[in-house]
Amino acid sequence: MKISGSLDCIFVGMALILFWVVGTAHAEMASVYGGRDGFCGSRTANGERVNCSAMTAAHRRLPFGTRVRVCHSGCVTVRINDRGPFVRGRDIDLSPAAARAIGLGGIGHVTVSRL
Repeated sequence: MKISGSLDCIFVGMALILFWVVGTAHAEMASVYGGRDGFCGSRTANGERVNCSAMTAAHRRLPFGTRVRVCHSGCVTVRINDRGPFVRGRDIDLSPAAARAIGLGGIGHVTVSRL
């Protein structure tokens, strides 16, 4: 009896963690890279070239190829293809096209949800 109760708690806990990782939006600090900073055309961490007109982003922990929805004053879906940002307090770097699409002009708060 006691083992069954413990397994139920473990199952519920794992379900909650899965829901939190997959289905929630997180408030994060975003910045723009690849424009005036000279990164357009340089190599990303996954070997692609930075395309400043593509809907891409850099994130420290999400796997390459992950699609996330980023919202500021508008929303856009971006693909993670690079690592970064490497500035304390920032969570995601957006390409200039993605930042323009959501009305982000530099650094600002966004919500990020994994698709």
